[in-house]
Amino acid sequence: MQTILGSGGAIGIPLAKELKKYTNQIRLVSRNPKKVNETDELFPIDLNDLSQIDKAIAGSEVVYVVVGFEYKLSVWQKTWPSFMREVINACKSHNSRLVFFDNVYLYDRLSIPNMIETSPINAPSKKGMVRQQVHEMIMKEVKNNSLTALIARSADFYGPDNKSSALSIMVVDNFLKGKKAQAFGDINRIHTYTYTPDAAKATALLGNTIDAFNQVWHVPTTKEKLTNSQWIQLIAKELMVESKIQTLPLWFIKVLGIFIPIMREFPEMIYQYEQDYIFDSTKFEKRFGIFATPPKEGISALIENVKKRELSQ
Repeated sequence: MQTILGSGGAIGIPLAKELKKYTNQIRLVSRNPKKVNETDELFPIDLNDLSQIDKAIAGSEVVYVVVGFEYKLSVWQKTWPSFMREVINACKSHNSRLVFFDNVYLYDRLSIPNMIETSPINAPSKKGMVRQQVHEMIMKEVKNNSLTALIARSADFYGPDNKSSALSIMVVDNFLKGKKAQAFGDINRIHTYTYTPDAAKATALLGNTIDAFNQVWHVPTTKEKLTNSQWIQLIAKELMVESKIQTLPLWFIKVLGIFIPIMREFPEMIYQYEQDYIFDSTKFEKRFGIFATPPKEGISALIENVKKRELSQ
């Protein structure tokens, strides 16, 4: 049995599709799980209810954590450490291997222009400190030989059925509404994005490769050094609209936060958009010979998916 905690999200759905290549026993765990493959086992629970975690993991050979708790600092501080402690304890109890899908928030600010698996860990934000705490919890257990685990790390991502990414919300959705694309920071800085199907494929492969465990991996991410402005231009070209962009200065984001709660969460993360953001996945590419989908192909698939969704509504 291979179990996905947080099965209904942007990574959970394509991950379930990819895991079908390795097993017919897949358990989908979320508040309202839906089958991706015909043989999927559905396990509906609220992942905030820690008393249910052990039951959800029982009998699992591999456990994938791809859950996305509400993007709010107070929620992260309250939820992530206690949730991961329960997951780790359950994996140890049931002899399950753990695959944790992570982001780059824990890396030192100076690492952002060239992120590799061994980049210094020194979270520059409060949300990053939460992710750093989780990383350290997992790797401490690995070091003590009490847990078999790996961390699959991704850059900011985009892709089909991923409505919550910055490129989808601030660019695609705005263009479709006839509005300008919106962007943070310096739009002329390089920003590499991970294509979600690539991330899912890599995570499934890592979880089914024994010698990949007990280390950190960057999932395949484009080596094309496009600026945020160029990403927006790719989207505009695919949608056949003019590439008009409104940059949001920090002071304006803070003002928006007075009226829109989620905007209060962004100011501490702006440092990622004020400098080049290059996520290097050479280690994975050399080990498995698998490379990222080119941005033009990824954007084309994203827009095709959006158009199909629009027609079905």
